[in-house]
Amino acid sequence: MKAFVHKGQAVSYTDIDEPEVARGEVKVALKYAGVNHRDLNIPKRRGDNPNPLVLGSDGVGIVEQVGEGVSNYSVGDEVIINPGIGWKEKSDAPPEGFEIVGMPGHGTFAEKIVIVADWLEKKPAFLTGEEAGVLALSGLTGYRALFTKGQLKQGDTVFIPGAGSGVTTFLIQFAKAVGARVIVTSRSQKKKDKAIALGADRAIDTNSDWYDVLANETINIVIDSVGEATFNRSLQVLMRGGRMVTFGATTDDHVTIDIRSFFYGQYQLLGSTMGSREELREMLAFIEKHQLHPVVDQVFPLKNTDTAFLYLEEAKQFGKVALKI
Repeated sequence: MKAFVHKGQAVSYTDIDEPEVARGEVKVALKYAGVNHRDLNIPKRRGDNPNPLVLGSDGVGIVEQVGEGVSNYSVGDEVIINPGIGWKEKSDAPPEGFEIVGMPGHGTFAEKIVIVADWLEKKPAFLTGEEAGVLALSGLTGYRALFTKGQLKQGDTVFIPGAGSGVTTFLIQFAKAVGARVIVTSRSQKKKDKAIALGADRAIDTNSDWYDVLANETINIVIDSVGEATFNRSLQVLMRGGRMVTFGATTDDHVTIDIRSFFYGQYQLLGSTMGSREELREMLAFIEKHQLHPVVDQVFPLKNTDTAFLYLEEAKQFGKVALKI
């Protein structure tokens, strides 16, 4: 079968053996997959590992074969892949043994995937294939950060540095669905306009003086995935006693903080990543209730995954990038 893999020093579109189904497993013929920054980083993390690894964490497809002992799925079912393996119940942090699809096990940038039935969910019928294919990882990440960790509620104001990422487009829609106020940032006027069209109340320039521009706002929650470049600027605009949730570091991993100002301000700093199966199911019910659709910016054929990687690396997208398989 065809797949996009990392092996040695390179990534390539190539042929690999089709996986076999064991007891408790399901084979899915994939139709679409979502591209995430995680996929760009895995080759760097693996170095010159000689074993081929299919990249990709998000995907949607059709059940092609069901292993012994599986009773909740049948051939022909449309399903999405839960990218978080081994985390079933909502908890403060993932359990020991938690893994993400696409490393160390094979991922979704392939014509077929075999996965334990516990880590599948029925595809939401109101979504297109490409929408469902990009949903799980970013949607789940945003849902947990905003609701489980951030405890966002109606009437709150949430500040989100960055306006173009896939997670940000989910955060905007999720927050507006519960009646919150949303403020985002971007250097791009086009992305600011798109964020407003999606529902954001304000979109300010990344290079502006946030403290001055937002002087009349009461920001209850900051959701940050940028890291060093925005951390202290975000903290400066957060109300005393407010919550800052961080789930990424697209700039530097390391930040310097004025700890005295932090504890006098009584701020709450919360880390988050991905989410449990329970939260994924909550998120799926949430988007169905509010009829929310993932924002798909571009769709590339599987054979052009390297082009999709470059597009994402250059931050050209507003929303998600999908692969058609």
